[in-house]
Amino acid sequence: MSRVGRKPIAIPSGVDVKLDNTTITVKGPKGTLSRELHREIEVSVEENEIVVTRPSDNKLHRSLHGTTRSVIANMVNGVTEGFAKSLELVGVGYRAQLSGKKVVLNVGYSHPVEIEPESGIEFEVPSNTKIIVKGIDKERVGAYAAKIRSVREPEPYKGKGIKYEGERIIRKEGKSGKK
Repeated sequence: MSRVGRKPIAIPSGVDVKLDNTTITVKGPKGTLSRELHREIEVSVEENEIVVTRPSDNKLHRSLHGTTRSVIANMVNGVTEGFAKSLELVGVGYRAQLSGKKVVLNVGYSHPVEIEPESGIEFEVPSNTKIIVKGIDKERVGAYAAKIRSVREPEPYKGKGIKYEGERIIRKEGKSGKK
């Protein structure tokens, strides 16, 4: 049995969980998330816990068991606390600023790059070299952070670009490094 999949998910106070056939809806203080689950994985709400079980030990069911449990746990965590991903801009003249709800990046191109958030995603710019992407859906927050990072990925020689906070860039030697 999956160690992750066996753990029940505690439902905190103020969170409402509804199961409708294969759709789970989690409603909390920060918002509502809904997701279609695989039809063969069984999810049940018992008292203040959500339990995920699998019908057999075949490969598909084993792979879906822990994944489904983690997705539901992230939904519960998202509607109570939310998720955030931090990005740093490294490079001379690289900066970010908030213009309304969208973020404007100056990262060495001839023009500024504007990124507009979807509903449920918000940007925060505490300093001109730091961007925080916030939201209740962990998958969408990660995707938007990756979208911002892809504007100017860190290069391996000087480390210039947009990187995740705490990300380690593996550096390469330059031309004269082989002597």
